[in-house]
Amino acid sequence: MATRFTTTTNSQFTKSPSSLVSSITSLLQTLNPQNPDPSLLNQFSPHLNPNFVTQVINNNQTNPDHALLFFNWASNPNPNPTNYSHTHHCYIAITDLLLSHNLFSKATQLLQSSNKFSDFMVGKFIKAHGDRGHIQWAMHLFHQVKNREMGRCLFSYNAILGVLVRANRVDLARGIFDEIVKEGVVNLDVSTYTTMIRGFCKMGMIADAEKVFDEMPCKPNLVTYNTLVNGFCKKGLMESARILVSRMVESKDCLPDTKGKLDEAKKCFDEMVSRNCEPNVLTYNALVYGMCLSGNVDEAKRMLSKMRLNGLKDDVATHTSLLKGYCIIGRLDEAAKHLKEMVSLGMEPDVKSYGVVVNECCKLNKPNEAIRLLSEMKGRGISPSVSSFNAVFRVLVDSGELDRAILLLKQMPQMGCSPNFLSYNAVILGLIRAKRRMRQVERLVSDMRRDGHNLDATLYSCLLEAYCEEGSEEMAMQVFQEMIDKAYVVNLESFAISVKLLCDNGKVFEAEKFFEKMSCSCPVIDLDRYRRVLDAYICESTSKMGEEISH
Repeated sequence: MATRFTTTTNSQFTKSPSSLVSSITSLLQTLNPQNPDPSLLNQFSPHLNPNFVTQVINNNQTNPDHALLFFNWASNPNPNPTNYSHTHHCYIAITDLLLSHNLFSKATQLLQSSNKFSDFMVGKFIKAHGDRGHIQWAMHLFHQVKNREMGRCLFSYNAILGVLVRANRVDLARGIFDEIVKEGVVNLDVSTYTTMIRGFCKMGMIADAEKVFDEMPCKPNLVTYNTLVNGFCKKGLMESARILVSRMVESKDCLPDTKGKLDEAKKCFDEMVSRNCEPNVLTYNALVYGMCLSGNVDEAKRMLSKMRLNGLKDDVATHTSLLKGYCIIGRLDEAAKHLKEMVSLGMEPDVKSYGVVVNECCKLNKPNEAIRLLSEMKGRGISPSVSSFNAVFRVLVDSGELDRAILLLKQMPQMGCSPNFLSYNAVILGLIRAKRRMRQVERLVSDMRRDGHNLDATLYSCLLEAYCEEGSEEMAMQVFQEMIDKAYVVNLESFAISVKLLCDNGKVFEAEKFFEKMSCSCPVIDLDRYRRVLDAYICESTSKMGEEISH
């Protein structure tokens, strides 16, 4: 079979390079990467050049072992009439392919054996680990190369900062960035600063992003400006965006990539077009978001139409902004209609899209519509956010629909979301205010603790007062003791109602004992006021006992 293939491929040597690439790809598929016969590849050695090698690697994206077999053979072909050797771009191509298939060990072995495990290549490994959520491995590689290169590892710096920003670990990225700047071993480039600006904007830390931008020793590029203006727009700081766009135009360092003030959006867009710099999807989305945030939904829709006319495809983020805009101006029906239309447009609404409409339903006291949307999300395989559930709990509790709130709370795990402290807290406080529902409260408190959520001082105080009002002395004192054990502050109102219950039941000694424990364990600021309250109830209790005896 090999002989027949050789005859075929020899007849193709006079054909185009693409035919050669196809021929060698077909041959590779017949070889066993574990036990190959590399001599079959020798017929291609006269045609080896970096571009040809790269094409073969890229043509074997689904067969990394075959690509690696070819790469290793081409590293030392026999014969080698063209005196071929791999270039940097060849190593990049094979490394990218191996990493895309999670073949980290093979990629490492290849680069180390050829002494090509440079800072640039390590940066690729760091990014690949970060893309797969392997933050610790990415950090481990970063520290390795940093020590090896004595801090002279710009590519690795940029890679780890990018990984951390994408993982929302901006504080850790800031620490590394500040350390780099302080050490001054390497000159940071525009990519480094742009990454930090993107991270701060992502977390809404616009002041920090501006500070990095203003202190950049290198010229910002189009991406840098776009990132910061995008951050301004998402915060609704349209005037700041306009000023930055003006600064871009005046400096002429690069062309503007987004607009500033909303009433100047068309002017800025026209100026960009006249400069042959069309806005990108990120730019349009940021501007649509800013318009919607300001309630200019109709203008945002016109911007969406222009976006499509310019050949850009709107995405879920674009339409989520429109949903938000409809809700801001009180057009919930149109928001709900647009949510349905998103599916017909070929896109799937995500948790943020649904969350915007769910929250608006709750604001307008429409829990039925909100719960329907939560169920719809479950049907589409989307896990609602806990904040959406909590918004529904608040409106159900406020409207007195406590049984529905309890049922929804118990259904949360089946709908792909676990209740958090605020979920339990909202329903429990509603039950406490409703009176005579403490048994249900106790069950929910038990579930809350089972799920790993501790009660806070406020919830303890509400429980304490509820048990005292109910006359449940044993339960009240149990809660009181837990608060003391946890060194929580027992507020004066809770203390007063607790010692009153004890004193009314003739348990003055127990009241004194609790006061002493509280004095030693709780950070109460004004013990004298607590003492006066206790003395007053003791005096009242003593008087009543005296009256009963005299009668």
